[in-house]
Amino acid sequence: METLIYYLSFPFVQYALVVGVLVALCASLLGVSLVLKRYSFIGDGLSHVAFGAMAIATVMDIAEDLVVVMPVTVLAAVALLRLGQNAKIKGDSAIAMISVSSMAIGYLLLSIFSKSTNVSGDVCSTLFGSTSFLTLTVTDVVVCVVMSVAVLAIMAYYYHRIFAITFDENFAGANGVNVGLGNFVIATVTAVVIVLAMKLVGTLLISALIIFPALSAMRLFKNYKSVLSASALIAVSCALIGILMSILFSVPTGAMIVVTNAAVFLLFSVVGKLRGTD
Repeated sequence: METLIYYLSFPFVQYALVVGVLVALCASLLGVSLVLKRYSFIGDGLSHVAFGAMAIATVMDIAEDLVVVMPVTVLAAVALLRLGQNAKIKGDSAIAMISVSSMAIGYLLLSIFSKSTNVSGDVCSTLFGSTSFLTLTVTDVVVCVVMSVAVLAIMAYYYHRIFAITFDENFAGANGVNVGLGNFVIATVTAVVIVLAMKLVGTLLISALIIFPALSAMRLFKNYKSVLSASALIAVSCALIGILMSILFSVPTGAMIVVTNAAVFLLFSVVGKLRGTD
């Protein structure tokens, strides 16, 4: 406990906790709708797109890679939405196609044009998270806070429409809900959350932030609002525990957060079986 209190006195730990909590909260709330719509793997596809965009920014020596990564990922989210509605290219096929292409292009660009002497190490750090999460600047924290508040405000404003299209798009459309706009909002918010989460857990582990809290909550709760609340609580708790454990035991932050989420999911699954709610 003394060691933990000592670490909490450092600004970089405080910054990491603020960013971790906000990203986990946004991802968990969004994840409920994505899981129920059976579209949770859009996070995986968009994270690979973000990796490709980040590679382009690195090759072009753009210091603030967010100006490249964010718009490219948002455009990819919209493209995935359009392709997913195409009868010839189903949603899962569209995600796989864009995901693999973006990852390959990104790694190819880094291998050919990067000035780094350790390309493999840089790529590994990006894919699985790196220590850069513990070297966040005040600017990074401010950007994360502003973007997170914007995401939460948008989700609150469109709550009823998102709720309607999550369960039945046809019924929602018949009742006057603009399904196209609702899906566009979900896709755009997903892209923003993915970009924010890249420093937290790395490209390959982002889907865990979206999927695990929602699935864990569904093991015990069946009401939409209850699942939403429980998912948020689980995500924030796992983020806090994962970050603090990674600092105390000097292990990768992203991996620790994902392992914590996986452990909670297994625990909730057992409790759900015993209670007969799973």
